[in-house]
Amino acid sequence: MPRHRPTGRRYDRAVRLTIVGGGGFRTPHVWEALLRDHADPRVTQVVLHDTDRGRLDVMETVLRQQAEGFAGAPALHSTTDLRSALSGADFVFAAIRVGGLEGRCLDEHVALAHGVLGQETTGAGGIAYAIRTVPAMLGLARLIAEVAPTAYLLNFTNPAGIITEATQSVLGERSVGICDTPSGLGREVVAAVGADPGRVALDYVGLNHLGWLRRVLVDGVDVLPGLLSDDERLGRLEDAELFGTDFLRRLRSLPNEYLWYYYRGRESLAAIRAAGRTRGDYLRDSQTAFYADAAAQPARAGTLWREVLGARNASYLAEARGAGSGDAARATAEAEPGAEGYAGVALAVMAAISRSEPSVHILNVRNGGSVTALPDDAVVEIPARVTAEGIRALPLTTQPDLHQLGLMAQVKAVERHAIAAAVTGDPGEALQAFALHPLVGSVDVAGRLLGAYAAAQPTFAAALGLRPA
Repeated sequence: MPRHRPTGRRYDRAVRLTIVGGGGFRTPHVWEALLRDHADPRVTQVVLHDTDRGRLDVMETVLRQQAEGFAGAPALHSTTDLRSALSGADFVFAAIRVGGLEGRCLDEHVALAHGVLGQETTGAGGIAYAIRTVPAMLGLARLIAEVAPTAYLLNFTNPAGIITEATQSVLGERSVGICDTPSGLGREVVAAVGADPGRVALDYVGLNHLGWLRRVLVDGVDVLPGLLSDDERLGRLEDAELFGTDFLRRLRSLPNEYLWYYYRGRESLAAIRAAGRTRGDYLRDSQTAFYADAAAQPARAGTLWREVLGARNASYLAEARGAGSGDAARATAEAEPGAEGYAGVALAVMAAISRSEPSVHILNVRNGGSVTALPDDAVVEIPARVTAEGIRALPLTTQPDLHQLGLMAQVKAVERHAIAAAVTGDPGEALQAFALHPLVGSVDVAGRLLGAYAAAQPTFAAALGLRPA
């Protein structure tokens, strides 16, 4: 099919999307959204890239089964050749996992063995994951700059804020991080107040997996105080289950669910230990079984994916939610073919750029002075305006309060030490990242974590020039 490159920021009918990590389990969410998108211009070519040919084959089978019955589905290709996959791309989705799910399990268990939180993006596990992932993502960003110089990188690779900040050193503001947690919180609140989503503006501030919804404006009027004072409506929110209604009222805001690890640190650590296996353990076991079963039964690949998806979503943050109704609600919502989520946000961002349809989304973007106490080039998670000319953080009406700013500043310092460790290979920077994180809180423990991760994770050791034990 003939290709036409964008002129300035305008696109014609042929938009090419490359998904790096396209053999991953969540790729069908993106594909489902693309199948239902018929506006002009739309994505007409999708290229899946993965280093694992077997996973690619399974996922391509799932996507082709999903496309049955849809007219005008995008052309679908898959390859293990990264340069070929990226060449000529207009947009690149990146969702890679250096070390695979086994690496995630090690991140979690090393932390737990040293008495601190074991979680993929938060605390010691997130730092270790970032240090071994930043070099790979910088390599990806440089290749994008070479073979697809006008492309936007829409990053889903965790820890999303750290990875986005690192890749912006190569791609500038054409690298943006996407997380569905803030938008999911916003949708839940909009439903609770019974508002038309088109009339709502969300005032949200923070970093990835560390933020607060501070105002919910309906036609310019903040309805959040009314929600916080309403026992019945507030009690229906997952935040009430996680944090308690009294605490939410004292905060005068709704926290991102990942703040459970901070506000209930001892309880979260105890719950994860009591569970007997981590989230990473569950995903590794369930997804390994899925890919094997789907390869053995290709005619049922799509059905098998749906079955595993329901169980996967029901187990999300299970240590925090227990077996409450929130689990079922999440599983039901995410299983719906047109469900909003990170794929929906990503497509809306692409539409705003390629169709000149300006919109506002909560994204991981360059600060640019919005949070005055943080560096301009720091990546923050706040509302941003997306247009054909690019993506810009919106100015904040009010700055974060002392509590919010204190956590943001401390975790941002940790993120920057982690990036510096990955870029320079300096183990001292990694030690600082571990030691300064509020969920580690000990230089001695930080030193033990550094040695333990180097022994357990070859890619972590290689990033820092350390010899595995």
